[in-house]
Amino acid sequence: MANRFTVILAAGKGTRMKSHLYKVLHPVCGKAMVDHVLTQVEQLHPAQIITVIATHAQAVQDLLGSRTKYVEQTEQLGTAHAVLQTEKLLSQHSGTTLIMSGDTPLFTAATLEKLFAYHEQQQAQATILTAKTQNPFGYGRIIRDDQGQVKKIVEQKDASAQEQLVQEINTGVYCFDNQKLFHYLHQVNNDNAQGEYYLPDVIELMQKDHDRVSAYLMDDFEESLGVNDRVALAQATKIMQARINRQHMQNGVSLIDPVHTFIDEGVQIGSDTVIESGVVIKSGTQIGHNCYIGAGSRLDAAVLEDNVHVMSSTIEKSVMRHDSNIGPNSHLRPQSDIGPEVHIGNFCEVKNATLGARTKMGHLSYVGDATLGSDINIGCGVVFVNYDGQRKWHTDVGDHAFIGSNANIVGPVKISDHSFVAAGSTVTGDVPQHAMAIARARQTNKDNYWSKLPLSDDPDWQ
Repeated sequence: MANRFTVILAAGKGTRMKSHLYKVLHPVCGKAMVDHVLTQVEQLHPAQIITVIATHAQAVQDLLGSRTKYVEQTEQLGTAHAVLQTEKLLSQHSGTTLIMSGDTPLFTAATLEKLFAYHEQQQAQATILTAKTQNPFGYGRIIRDDQGQVKKIVEQKDASAQEQLVQEINTGVYCFDNQKLFHYLHQVNNDNAQGEYYLPDVIELMQKDHDRVSAYLMDDFEESLGVNDRVALAQATKIMQARINRQHMQNGVSLIDPVHTFIDEGVQIGSDTVIESGVVIKSGTQIGHNCYIGAGSRLDAAVLEDNVHVMSSTIEKSVMRHDSNIGPNSHLRPQSDIGPEVHIGNFCEVKNATLGARTKMGHLSYVGDATLGSDINIGCGVVFVNYDGQRKWHTDVGDHAFIGSNANIVGPVKISDHSFVAAGSTVTGDVPQHAMAIARARQTNKDNYWSKLPLSDDPDWQ
């Protein structure tokens, strides 16, 4: 097998996106388009991967790092000009170069491998990756001769009425004999309305010199979708979403409503987990086996161990240990660690806190900047008062403690094992083991209170 190289074109401005973000950095299912492309290319193990970027495109390099080499296209003068920027790195090598765009996030490594293999089998100097579509409007058409060989690529604006009926289109992905590629790149001119140097012109030059040009027809047209505006971005996201969801279902995950379940690329989900409609699962999330994610939940870089139940709640950068549950309508903010068999009920919030095994936090409570032991009861309306306006304070609560309803725990305090905080208390000091903290005004009953009030002149007053 000949040496293989890949060039990813990622220098386009993407003006139709109407965005300050580089076009290739727009995400599809939680991953930048160019990262999708690079991830698939990496599976082919080419000898070199080179990404062509615009000047000052540091954000692209920051994202992709050392996974690829980079060259800059200082002026946007077309696709042939972009590829020519790789000359110093590639022109001396023999082998095959794959060229594709960084705004085509749906191509798979399997399709690209088939293209490489077909190109090598045909012993071609160039191979065009093509696809068939019922609606080819706007695409360059692949015109073949009577023997099925590629005769030419004709653009939509130049196609005759008969040529416009052709459904095989150019996807803009090519394999070239590497040294032939750079030989012809220097012959491409910019004699066109845009004054740019176009890569398909290399194909025309090769054919004039009777070099062998072939075309590989891919199976799935949807893979070839290029993203040039927000409409196409949404289309690519929908296709990728369906692909991701299908893979999870094939791996044993039940999606009640796949069309309305939104799972980012790279999310891990164990078998026998059930996910209801309207769930959003963002990148970095790991979900164990036999979990249940209720409708409307949102998981962002969350880690859920086995047998966790989440009902209509939000979990951000936090961990739920096995057999714990939360919701409905509760929120784990970052750096929360929920222990095994913990119960967090409705309308609760936890932030930067650890809850030990079997601790219960039923409803309408807030725990922030705290470490709680095991088997603790947190009553309704409990608030851990962790912020004094300038800094955050940490609170520790021991095992088997009981915190009554509507208590305020003003950090920093330590509530020891087997201690008790009476309902309605505002705790500002440590509570020793086995003690009860009562921090509230003593109740006073006023006898005959109403009879001592002055009567109103209003006859309707009772």
